[in-house]
Amino acid sequence: MTRVVDQNIEKLWADAAVVVQNAGKVVALTGAGISVGSGIPDFRSPGGLWSRFSPEEYATLEVFQRDPAKAWELFRTLGKVLAGKQANAAHRALAELESMGLLAGIVTQNIDSLHQQAGSRRVFEIHGDHRHLQCLCCHTLIPVTPEQYQASMIPLCDHCGAPLKPNVVLFGEPVRDLEAIYALVADCDLLLVIGTSAQVYPAAALPAMVRQGGGRLFEFNREPALPDFGTGRSGRKDHWFFPGDVVRTLPRLVTACRGD
Repeated sequence: MTRVVDQNIEKLWADAAVVVQNAGKVVALTGAGISVGSGIPDFRSPGGLWSRFSPEEYATLEVFQRDPAKAWELFRTLGKVLAGKQANAAHRALAELESMGLLAGIVTQNIDSLHQQAGSRRVFEIHGDHRHLQCLCCHTLIPVTPEQYQASMIPLCDHCGAPLKPNVVLFGEPVRDLEAIYALVADCDLLLVIGTSAQVYPAAALPAMVRQGGGRLFEFNREPALPDFGTGRSGRKDHWFFPGDVVRTLPRLVTACRGD
């Protein structure tokens, strides 16, 4: 059974804060929903990036290697979408939890690096980041500049002359830091699932890993997305659902943890 945390019932927020404070290790898993409040639309939503650029046609490793100019049509659009975006209150709430010693790390499916901008220090970007360009031939990694997303020419590697691509994981490439992520989550007893349906693997496996280890899940979404993992030990409700906009609910949890 899921415990729904009503925004109008202060005791539920106080109880949630106690769970956070008493947890041995708290980890956050974030998805596109945490960045919507920063003006970055969910790529999978109607009108999102994938409705204009089919992933199979523009976002695979094979497409980039065969026709980098075509892939860069997507990369330029994505770069313009992310340009100038700022971390919001939900990102800052997680950074504050970390500074309070209550959050061990963040696993994010996002490539916008807004967690780092907000001040979070231990962030695993499972799908890479859009702050750098990479060379697949000589593995050079350089910071991206706004001009590279405005120019019509494909940026080339200064070392070997090969086409550069954003340092993001394309379909057909392995995700990043998976071994370190599994190690982080292995002894996690509270996972904050934020702004994600947790349907895309390997990130989708993390909630089940935590539950199988006896841990709890705090889900922050507009609508519940996680499956019912059943009741925990001694009838304990181990899936807590915080409905609403994460820009409001996450700061509310931090306020409860501070005791304000």
